[in-house]
Amino acid sequence: MGQELSCLSSHEHNLFSAVQHGDLETVRTLLDGDSALPHQTTPYDRQSLLHIAAANGQIEILSMLLDQPLHPDLLNRNKQTPLMLAAMRGKIFCVKKLLDAGANVLKFDSLNGRTCLHYAAYHGHSECLQIILSSAKSSHVAASWGYARFVNIRDGRGATPLHLAARQRRPDCVHILLDNGALVCATTGGHGYPGSTPLHLAARGGSLDCVRELLAWGADRLQRDNSGRIPYSVAMKHMHNVCAALLNPSSSEPLVWPSPLKFISELNQDAKFLLERALMEANKEREKRILKGTTISVSPFHSDAGAESDISEADDDDNNLCSICFEQVCTMEVQTCGHQLCAHCTLSLCCHNKPNPNTDSVTPPVCPFCRGPISRLTVAKFGSSDDLDHDVNEISSSKIRRTRRSRNLSEGSSSFRGLSSAVGSLGKLGGRGSSGRIAVDDDDDGDLIDKP
Repeated sequence: MGQELSCLSSHEHNLFSAVQHGDLETVRTLLDGDSALPHQTTPYDRQSLLHIAAANGQIEILSMLLDQPLHPDLLNRNKQTPLMLAAMRGKIFCVKKLLDAGANVLKFDSLNGRTCLHYAAYHGHSECLQIILSSAKSSHVAASWGYARFVNIRDGRGATPLHLAARQRRPDCVHILLDNGALVCATTGGHGYPGSTPLHLAARGGSLDCVRELLAWGADRLQRDNSGRIPYSVAMKHMHNVCAALLNPSSSEPLVWPSPLKFISELNQDAKFLLERALMEANKEREKRILKGTTISVSPFHSDAGAESDISEADDDDNNLCSICFEQVCTMEVQTCGHQLCAHCTLSLCCHNKPNPNTDSVTPPVCPFCRGPISRLTVAKFGSSDDLDHDVNEISSSKIRRTRRSRNLSEGSSSFRGLSSAVGSLGKLGGRGSSGRIAVDDDDDGDLIDKP
């Protein structure tokens, strides 16, 4: 960009340089003196003032330029909009400002046929990704184009944003996209290897956290690409042994997020957070069992000692102990009947069996106490709002060691028999030594398979 600025006249050079470095007063002075200057572009890449302000995160100058008669979807030489450059660079406030000004999220560039959503996912800017998705959900895009179609939009080489996030080792972006309806088993066109799923690409990149997320959302370990390879073969070829161990078809199946259940899609953020954390804890315990006795080692999951609250030492918390597993504090409540249980046991009710994607309707689970159908879940409340915040932030991640004790299970005691196998397996997975903290790969850009 600096070489391009040197090709401009002195007046234009001063303006573009002031925009790039955030000199608001100079920009305002120069624009007031010449009404044609706001429409100037750099000689080669045809970057407008909006492009330069957005790419450099100059939100005040961007706001001032948008107050001028400038269209937010100006195109540079590669048909990229200012929104694409802001998403590429992770300039959150500029992304939000451009969306508020009416920037079009369905613009495709001429390099790889990508949108702003592809760029945010590719470069791992999860907050920008979430803002773009939220804007699309509440805009004309959802009504006229279809929100699910937008989330799974393909670039010029047949890759969805989820493919790009998985290949570039972006677990946060993978999670956000899956949570918004990205197809976990979609195959690519010409990106990477034809017919690759996000799980193939995550195996190729060696991102353990991306593999975890994809498996937890039902990715098929046996799906083959156009060369006939399963993700396990791809991981082995690139010597990602830990990923390969989890992808081995002979290893146990992970628990899968029960997205087909209607009340799961209606969970509030706190309840969803608790169940997601329980799911990741359970699957990490599965990983330990798979890797146990092998030469493969994985770095220990970090735990925050401060998260071990005083609850495990308090006598008056016995009343809040889950009556099914006797190990975890009750953090979930069935809203229709008011019965409470821990997140791990709730999870065993919802996803003991892997959901069938070909099934249109899924029978909702029933409350183990009263046998009534579970149609809505919420976070269990124990008195004040401070207690609720404490439950969400600490109880769900703390390990509570207690001696099993007899309790009166007269209310619906026979209904626990149907849960015996599920809770038995999940009890081993859930409440013994897990911190509940989801590890995230600290990856650099690494080796990119193409340039954005």
